[in-house]
Amino acid sequence: MPLKKRKNLKKKKPGLPPGQLIFTGRGGQERPILHLIHYNAEHFSEKTITDNYAPHKVDGQVTWLDLRSLSDETLVESIGKFYKIHPLVLEDVLNVQQRPKFEEYDNGIFIVARALTYNTEALSLETEQIAIFFGKDFIVSFQENIDDTFEPVRERLRAGRGRIRSSGPDYLAYALLDKILDDYFHILDSIETEMEQLEDAITENPDDGHKSRIHDLKFQLLYLRKSVVPLREAINSFARSDAEYVSPETGIFLRDLYDHAIRIADLVDTFRDITTGLQELYLSELSLRMNKVMQLLTIITTIFVPLTFIVGIYGMNFRYMPELEWKYGYPAVMLFMLVLALLLLLYFRRKKWL
Repeated sequence: MPLKKRKNLKKKKPGLPPGQLIFTGRGGQERPILHLIHYNAEHFSEKTITDNYAPHKVDGQVTWLDLRSLSDETLVESIGKFYKIHPLVLEDVLNVQQRPKFEEYDNGIFIVARALTYNTEALSLETEQIAIFFGKDFIVSFQENIDDTFEPVRERLRAGRGRIRSSGPDYLAYALLDKILDDYFHILDSIETEMEQLEDAITENPDDGHKSRIHDLKFQLLYLRKSVVPLREAINSFARSDAEYVSPETGIFLRDLYDHAIRIADLVDTFRDITTGLQELYLSELSLRMNKVMQLLTIITTIFVPLTFIVGIYGMNFRYMPELEWKYGYPAVMLFMLVLALLLLLYFRRKKWL
């Protein structure tokens, strides 16, 4: 399958008032995990919370709360109340079919993105929605699945590498988006490798499986494009934002991130053209093989036409025919037919038809 199927998706009931919190993703069976980090240039602390979360901040430090699995709607609502997150934002967090976007609110900035991973065994894309809301001294990230997308960012925070510990939540939001786009590059590398292998396989021996694989690749690239193009525009809006929560220093990094998003979108378009070329290659290889089969059958038919003519003549029921009573007539005719077939084969080889 080109994309991992979303099973047991819940739909929002029509007619509900705006801001109604209903989780539309998979599950309900996964217990949410909260990962809490406080940091600044000199201090760093973290802990994982599985129950009884009491929201709090630390003065002079950035608070990063990461929620994995959104099945507990009450927990999401309590986090929203503590950080004063607008109910419409929380509604978008739980409605996991959102388009990537960027929105500004009075007390913070809201970003939606799609995190993608490539399953090299199943040759399929797996997707989840990532929502980020940050304000003056805090950032809250909502991951749809229990799997952790942002562990490399935490490693950077623990090690204190780069400027991430000395910067604000806007830079951390940039780092999270950068991790998502890095995964896009890895996916494109895997798809490129798959396309190269598919091209070699089609050239060697095309079959029906190659046709379905080309279709899957085109669908995956289409989904990639639908994910990265709106995210590119969201990053551009982020970089151009004059909100008090976005520093000019972070804006420089965001513009670089915008360039990365443009590169990914261009690569996706290039790869889509390549898959179209693979489809044409598949059809041309099938046509070439069919032509070779028809050529071989035509040559066989051409060889047997004169032989059939000779056999047809000597199969006539006339009493008086040349060599009819000759002792060596049968072997002579068979030898003549064999020599004629060999001469035709030699002629076809000289013409390079064989």
